[in-house]
Amino acid sequence: MRVRSFAPVAAPDARLLILGSMPGVASLSAGRYYAHPRNAFWPILGQVLGLAPEASYEQRLQALRAAGIALWDVLQSCERPGSLDGAIARDSIEPQDISGFLGAHPRVRSILFNGAAAEQLFRRHVLPGLIAAQDLRLVRLPSTSPAHAGMGGHEKLERWRQALLVAMEEGAG
Repeated sequence: MRVRSFAPVAAPDARLLILGSMPGVASLSAGRYYAHPRNAFWPILGQVLGLAPEASYEQRLQALRAAGIALWDVLQSCERPGSLDGAIARDSIEPQDISGFLGAHPRVRSILFNGAAAEQLFRRHVLPGLIAAQDLRLVRLPSTSPAHAGMGGHEKLERWRQALLVAMEEGAG
């Protein structure tokens, strides 16, 4: 089954880009990034950005934009049954135009990857075509997916918090 990602969430002055691989079934059904109720993305970002847990999806997106954080996925579309990155048919991959995104958002200096799959897909399908890649700080973080249970929630939160704060501080300078 061919699935398609969402448009990027970004303000023109974004300084940091968070990339996932491809939205899962719950997110695609809801039409929202990280909609699975057990995905730790919004709880982690909420804690770092000071958002109330009951904040609406639109409030969450606005908080990202206000903090200079852009959100997108490495893949524009692919064939994948279910939600697992391991089920992506490798010959069906269509990457996003991340080079074009970076050209339109020249202040982005850091890319944080939500998990190993996002980083690997980026390095294989996007990085070879990036001209200004040497100016980017690339950081893989533990996946916020409930399928990534190998790391406790507190450790995920601290790894994400540290990377986000460093990237936001660097981008502000």
